Amino acid sequence: MASYYEKVGAPTVREVVDQFYVVALDDPDLKPYFDGVDLARLKRHMVMLLCSVLGGPEVYEGRDLADAHRGMGITGEHYEKVGGALVAVLREHGADEDVVEHVVTVLGQVRDAIVEQPAEAAG
Repeated sequence: MASYYEKVGAPTVREVVDQFYVVALDDPDLKPYFDGVDLARLKRHMVMLLCSVLGGPEVYEGRDLADAHRGMGITGEHYEKVGGALVAVLREHGADEDVVEHVVTVLGQVRDAIVEQPAEAAG
């Protein structure tokens, strides 16, 4: 059985990451999180991370996710927006639903390491 990475392919992962950052930087709620960030470096880390999540040969060698995001004040709402953008871009690039479901599962697993402020209660 092919890995999620084999189903998606390295070129598609790079395209997904590029498009993901276009979407994130176009969102006025998310753009401030990227102020002053070396975007090229961040993209390289995101490609390695996504490849690793999908079972590819690349090994993520970036900082621990909790350490990398500590102090950014990421809200639950903004985390959901980022996850939604990633999922949408994966689907736009033809990712199978099993791949998308796997990414959603991993996003759920790492959420508590990244979110510092819970989502506002709906009212």
